Amino acid sequence: MITYRFHLPEREPKEFCIQLEKPSLGLVRASSGKPLPVWTDLDHEKCPNCPLSSREHACCPIARNLVGVIEAFQDVFSHEESDVEVLTPSRKYTAHVKNTQAVGSLIGIYMVTAGCPIMDRLRPMVLTHLPFASTEESTYRMISMYLMAQYFRHHKGYVPDWEMKRFPAFFEEVSLVNQAFVKRLTTYVEHDASLNAVVLLNCFATATRRVITQERFDEIARMFSAHFTDEPRNFSA
Repeated sequence: MITYRFHLPEREPKEFCIQLEKPSLGLVRASSGKPLPVWTDLDHEKCPNCPLSSREHACCPIARNLVGVIEAFQDVFSHEESDVEVLTPSRKYTAHVKNTQAVGSLIGIYMVTAGCPIMDRLRPMVLTHLPFASTEESTYRMISMYLMAQYFRHHKGYVPDWEMKRFPAFFEEVSLVNQAFVKRLTTYVEHDASLNAVVLLNCFATATRRVITQERFDEIARMFSAHFTDEPRNFSA
């Protein structure tokens, strides 16, 4: 379980307990018993790359599971700051941050655990969830996750992408989902904390996709110089 506690100025505290299945890290959905709002319908501002059919899925899995979060922050502005606690099974984080960043961390968990076929590819990152992450931290974790995915693909008989040639397209898919979800929320959200939080997540995805240039790649590689002390081998020979 991952718990977020928001101590908002002049407002009642807000708490969100995210229960995850093991080992899949899929979200355990808690039904409120209330009818779902129209903006959760799958065909409402549907992502252009969504592989789901409305005949089998009435609601967008991400939207369905974010209803409580979106409603909780309807009257909250992104420029305001809050004291936020995050409890994970192994540690506790505390920070005084802008609501956009804190809500973005919370929304990010829901987006990759709710059952969206596109965003599910980022689900392994939840295992080492890092609230309020910087662009550099998110980039490092995303690249590490992608390469580990290629390792498992290789050992299960799939073609791995060791050269990360498909990495930009991978995050283009993620970006399309984030952009479409912003449009979905625009039809409902009155204030901007939730909306800007999704925009912020998309900025992280875009920054990570752009990091795979030779200049930036060489910059990251310098951190691993201790691994380059033996003689290089030509594995293509």
